[in-house]
Amino acid sequence: MGHLTSPLSVPMGRGARVVLAEDDRELRTLLAGMLRRDGYVVAEAVSGWGLLEQLTARAERWDDFDLIISDIVMPEFSGLDVLETLKKVGGLPRAHIPIVLITAFGDEPVHVRARQLGARLFDKPFDLEELRSFVAKVAPPVDELDSLYRDYGGEG
Repeated sequence: MGHLTSPLSVPMGRGARVVLAEDDRELRTLLAGMLRRDGYVVAEAVSGWGLLEQLTARAERWDDFDLIISDIVMPEFSGLDVLETLKKVGGLPRAHIPIVLITAFGDEPVHVRARQLGARLFDKPFDLEELRSFVAKVAPPVDELDSLYRDYGGEG
């Protein structure tokens, strides 16, 4: 008879990892709190430079994010500039990582640039539930191992 493994002995999974870049402290705190309550692991950046540092540090350790959420207009570099630069030099950890951009200045050229990056653009003020739903669709908050672990009585 073969060795059987209990579902409880399966190692626990992890929450999806999100990098959130937003220079407005109140909005960043609101979004990060919402994401954490939904089960995401959130790294925060307050500027375009901070976003660039988060993304390149993760890429160097082969520890990618599952989702990028970035304001467009921020100090040092815009969210668009950071993402365009990384895509040009092949610096994004994965080519298919979902990108959500948020802005209060969403004119047509900004929408076009966002689409060219493969990003979904949310114009401020946006509906939090719409953003939350979109995020859950493109990057579910918990991976399958964590879901299995919870289904069989674990404390994920």
